[in-house]
Amino acid sequence: MNTQLHPATGQAWLFGDDLNTDLLAPGRYMKLPIAEIAQHCLESVEPRFAAEARPGDILVAGRNFGAGSSREQAAEVLRHLGIACVVAQSFSGIFYRNAFNLGLPLLVCDQAPTVAPGAPVACDLDSATVHDHRSGRVLACVAPPAHLIAMVRAGGLVPHLAHRLAAQRAAPTT
Repeated sequence: MNTQLHPATGQAWLFGDDLNTDLLAPGRYMKLPIAEIAQHCLESVEPRFAAEARPGDILVAGRNFGAGSSREQAAEVLRHLGIACVVAQSFSGIFYRNAFNLGLPLLVCDQAPTVAPGAPVACDLDSATVHDHRSGRVLACVAPPAHLIAMVRAGGLVPHLAHRLAAQRAAPTT
């Protein structure tokens, strides 16, 4: 298990408000493997996104990110594409938990929409900050709860629980 989350650095992909789960993982592709669903992520909003996003890139958005159905694939496609962090003004509750369960870090940041598209940015989950390298600004974010950061460090809920169970089995009994 990692002990520290290093800042994720990449290009900012800027989107607006109300990006719902059907835009992230379109329903008509849901029977396909995750790699194929990911090829259609956000295609109706930004057709270049799935093809041009690179591992380490940061998705930056406005309010109500991930609203809609509870499909886990909406967060899973972002991980598959290598998105290192999603920074938004607010998240749907179900998407928020699904993302952390899958090991995808999220930061709530009121100033998220002020990041320029394509700007080099670094997200630091430990300090709950976004460093906009183009403008030189450091944006303060809401720190995620410690138990969710621990899940991201472990790679998601399932690896986190496996680690905890292994630790319990290894603990001496009295």
